[in-house]
Amino acid sequence: MHAHAKPSLHGNYRSSIRKGVEGSVPASCARGRPAASGCELSEMEHDNSPLQLVRDLLWTLLLVNYEILRAIFRFFVPVEPKDVNGEVILITGTGHGMGREMALRFGRLGAKVVCVDVNPKSNEETHNMILSHKGKAYKYVCDVTDRAAVMQLAERVRKEVGEVDIIVNNAGIMPCKPVLQQTEKEIRLMMDINVNANIWFIQAFLPAMIERNHGHIVAMSSMAGLMGIRNLVPYCGSKYAVRGIMEALAVELRGDPRDTSGINLTTVCPYMVNTGLCKRPRVRFQKIMSVVETEEAADIIVDAVLRNVIEITVPTRLHYMNRYVYRMVPFQAAAALNDFCDAGVDAHD
Repeated sequence: MHAHAKPSLHGNYRSSIRKGVEGSVPASCARGRPAASGCELSEMEHDNSPLQLVRDLLWTLLLVNYEILRAIFRFFVPVEPKDVNGEVILITGTGHGMGREMALRFGRLGAKVVCVDVNPKSNEETHNMILSHKGKAYKYVCDVTDRAAVMQLAERVRKEVGEVDIIVNNAGIMPCKPVLQQTEKEIRLMMDINVNANIWFIQAFLPAMIERNHGHIVAMSSMAGLMGIRNLVPYCGSKYAVRGIMEALAVELRGDPRDTSGINLTTVCPYMVNTGLCKRPRVRFQKIMSVVETEEAADIIVDAVLRNVIEITVPTRLHYMNRYVYRMVPFQAAAALNDFCDAGVDAHD
């Protein structure tokens, strides 16, 4: 596991490449519209002379090896946890489960916790629990599927609490039944909460983070966003989408001409967590792959945020097995391994 960072040695090379592209692509193509004579990329984008190609290749290999060595080093020597005392941390889905547990932990660390949930009663309970432990908390009711409501929430929080330093897009639902039995309403609602809400909150809070070059966006994907699982077809699609959003956002920020080195991204891929969403878990090897309690999951997630980890699984021991090994073998081989482990969820309403 390694921290999200953009070493300064990237800067000159990236900016020179970017300027070359901007200077050679027709304006109409840059806006996504074909020019009158077609939208063909000019060979003037890059200096492809043999000498320049060799220089670029050597520089790229240097960067690649540097990042690999840095990742290996950080695996054994993690970065020190950052201080979030006084930081404004907004968490969605704080009415129960991991959202509540994360809110309590960030509250104990001295953060100003902004609790957001569609359920006012359970959200107030979380808010009061933080206050009872001498923490600082604020509560807001918001339908995260409503973009206008999210934008209004962002304005209220800025005025009443301050600029948000960390957002945790935690709200989510998980219909669990065969895909042919899931209704259009269930699927659309799940996509709105699990996928679109991430984008609405990014659009609402990222501009201020870029302006200050300070911030952290945390998204809840899933182990179901790393591998397919029976009875969770649309849900798997939504969690793959979350990972795609976060990876693409990282690429977009990296290519931004402004300094975005102070903005971190963390994607969380939990295994089966006892939040109430997974009512009928199926696990063959209980000691190795048992259902994770919300308290343990929250501890792992908060620690990952404090250390600016890019991607983490819950529990952490499953990260490399599912992130890399699963993708290195043919599908039928991976399916055979899944059959052996027999871990998943049975259908339920």
